[in-house]
Amino acid sequence: MAQADIALIGLAVMGQNLILNMNDHGFVVCAFNRTVSKVRDFLANEAKGTKVIGAQSLEEMVSKLKKPRRVILLVKAGQAVDDFIQKLVPLLDSGDIIIDGGNSEYRDTTRRCKDLKAKGLLFVGSGVSGGEDGARHGPSLMPGGHKEAWPHIKAIFQGIAAKVGSGEPCCDWAREEGSGHFVKMVHNGIEYGDMQLICEAYQLMRDVLGMEHDAMAKAFEEWNKTELDSFLIEITADILKFRDADGQHLLPKIRDSAGQKGTGKWTAISALEYGVPVTLIGEAVFARCLSSLKDERVQASRKLKGPQKRPFEGDKKSFLEDIRKALYASKIISYAQGFMLLRQAATEFKWSLNYGGIALMWRGGCIIRSAFLGKIKDAFDRNPELQNLLLDDFFKTAMEDCQESWRRTVSTGVQMGIPMPCFTTALSFYDGYRHEMLPANLIQAQRDYFGAHTYELLARPGQFIHTNWTGHGGNVSSSSYNA
Repeated sequence: MAQADIALIGLAVMGQNLILNMNDHGFVVCAFNRTVSKVRDFLANEAKGTKVIGAQSLEEMVSKLKKPRRVILLVKAGQAVDDFIQKLVPLLDSGDIIIDGGNSEYRDTTRRCKDLKAKGLLFVGSGVSGGEDGARHGPSLMPGGHKEAWPHIKAIFQGIAAKVGSGEPCCDWAREEGSGHFVKMVHNGIEYGDMQLICEAYQLMRDVLGMEHDAMAKAFEEWNKTELDSFLIEITADILKFRDADGQHLLPKIRDSAGQKGTGKWTAISALEYGVPVTLIGEAVFARCLSSLKDERVQASRKLKGPQKRPFEGDKKSFLEDIRKALYASKIISYAQGFMLLRQAATEFKWSLNYGGIALMWRGGCIIRSAFLGKIKDAFDRNPELQNLLLDDFFKTAMEDCQESWRRTVSTGVQMGIPMPCFTTALSFYDGYRHEMLPANLIQAQRDYFGAHTYELLARPGQFIHTNWTGHGGNVSSSSYNA
């Protein structure tokens, strides 16, 4: 008897919490897991007293679904998704919908869209962010794929998503093919950048200003009442003041070697692939790689000298404010770069992305949720064709306001030998972007000198010229290509 509105496969913590969230919003969910005993355990424990139903096989699960059948996969990205799709296809009818809510690579989602369309099935690849808590109480959802599926899943997705402002859901249709997973990938890249920026602020507070953990926690709590109001700033304050069972602060005991799952790396790879200078996220990924060389760094710390350690001589309170402004300015750069990558992907794949809608999807429920994203939505509402966030009046003014503090922070940190890969790359990007002339004319001359790669003159753009620089080279140029 068909009674379930939707099925979910994969009963790890995210899957269980999403099911309970859907149940809270009045949807009947059928739960399935490859290890069937997990279904029984879930129904007997976490889902006890709910309307959630279970299935012992995929056939039984499909038989319990209302049409068009809607099935969410929350399994490990990669082969497991393809395996389940393969098993589901013979059991489903034309117009039924398969939704992948895992962290899939966007190209896989595009491939699955094409394969399933040929079989008459609709496919949705949806980014899900917010961790276990978000899944249970309101995640940020970024669905994309076959547009015809959206009316059939919209009520469920927007119902369970986080709400902001006057109740707007942090979920909207991203657009075609793998766009939902691409948007999620960029979200994760920005998350890497935000986390690294906060770490750099923390190191400056600790090693330049010599602040104690409780004082740093207080500073982050204060910052959370400013433009920096966000989930990551909030949890940083909690982490800094947290004490272990022995009464000591826990943070200094944690090994300084950061792990990663790969989504930040995918963002950096896409940026290189599409020629977009997403420098901050790239540096954030490399900072984690450098942190993982812990044993090498211990050796190097005994051999490699930096500047002489000396106490900070300036006004500590005003330098703390400089750090806050440097963090805010660098964060603006990171988001500006993330949206540049989204814009390039939209051009590349002919996706008509709604940038204001994406900012709204990220305003609540997800890891990078912050008040600041409302300002990004406003910027795209003012000008949907906005080429770069930095050119919006609000952000232009913010950069002007932060600029002196930002430069002081970076120069002080450099003088004191503090690594600040993201603060410094953000400032370099800003300075590069605002320069009418960059020294790339010399690169073009060098390329033409050693490889006859040609160059354009400012007075005649579009005309490629080769010069015989030495007098004994030829006049034949190589075919032009873009690097």
